[in-house]
Amino acid sequence: MRVTGRDLDLRLQVPRGRTLALLGANGAGKSTALACMAGLLRPDGGEVRLGDRVLSSSRGSGTWVPPHARGVALLAQEARLFPHLSVADNVAFGPRSAGASRREARERAAHWLAEVDASDLGPRRPTALSGGQAQRVAIARALATEPQVLLLDEPLSALDVEAAPAIRQLLRRVLRDRTTVVVTHDVLDAVLLADDVAVLESGRVVEQGPTTRVLSRPRSAFAARIAGLNLVRGTASTSGASTAVTTPQGLRVEGLTDDSVPDGEAAVAVFSPSAVGVYRDAPHGSPRTTVRARVTDLEPHGHQVRVHTPYLSADVTPAALAELGLSVGDEAVLTVKASEVAVYPA
Repeated sequence: MRVTGRDLDLRLQVPRGRTLALLGANGAGKSTALACMAGLLRPDGGEVRLGDRVLSSSRGSGTWVPPHARGVALLAQEARLFPHLSVADNVAFGPRSAGASRREARERAAHWLAEVDASDLGPRRPTALSGGQAQRVAIARALATEPQVLLLDEPLSALDVEAAPAIRQLLRRVLRDRTTVVVTHDVLDAVLLADDVAVLESGRVVEQGPTTRVLSRPRSAFAARIAGLNLVRGTASTSGASTAVTTPQGLRVEGLTDDSVPDGEAAVAVFSPSAVGVYRDAPHGSPRTTVRARVTDLEPHGHQVRVHTPYLSADVTPAALAELGLSVGDEAVLTVKASEVAVYPA
């Protein structure tokens, strides 16, 4: 699909019964892609297909199926329930709009409210619901239309920290074997909900594959960042048992590879912040990778502190940080053992 005005040009495929997570920074094109699938935005080019049905096409005179006729349901960040209807009537609204009888719509609403553990909420009005309860009802309303594809646009972002885990577990249960696309910034959503991940940058897919592979062996800076890993992209050069990745700026990281990475080819070096040593002065010995850099941020990270620099991040204990006496703006020496670094093709 292509939307020229928003610089979106991407190709996505979601196999039947699988969940695809769209990841990317703000402005990467995730919500635009979702709007094209839902029929809220008409692409300038390409096709949007659901099985053998063409929902949108720029070929010939063009095909356009309106949102209500697509068999696609969109669950947005906010529940957006109809305030003048009861919870039960909110959930029954979709089936009734599709032609179901009043009785059938009520039965379907009761079924899906039970599925999301919200049967007792049926008589209430939306104004009497908490954020977590409203989102449960919104999920039931989306599923009551029996969509062929479910689209989720950051469904947990508007919830408080107490409600989000329960709704995440609920989604994990009801999305099983259902064709779904979920937009999220949270790596936990991708890990628990998605079979596959696509990473978007500037309206393009830069990385796509099974969730476990993308997050354990990322090839894009964004995927590495949400997975909590350092990623250095550059050109490969092999010497003995190790392979080095050198960036255009001259940063060189050595590591080990299970892949055949030819000299001169694009490659990435990936490693955990816990594998990075932090010093005031260069340590004794001969670590394969040594980088001098200024500290740009100090961020609490669980029981440790994450030390950020323009090149790498490192995790140290509060006691070690106090002993080093490091503050933002100070210069530090970062070291990485080659045995802790995985190198593979970019």
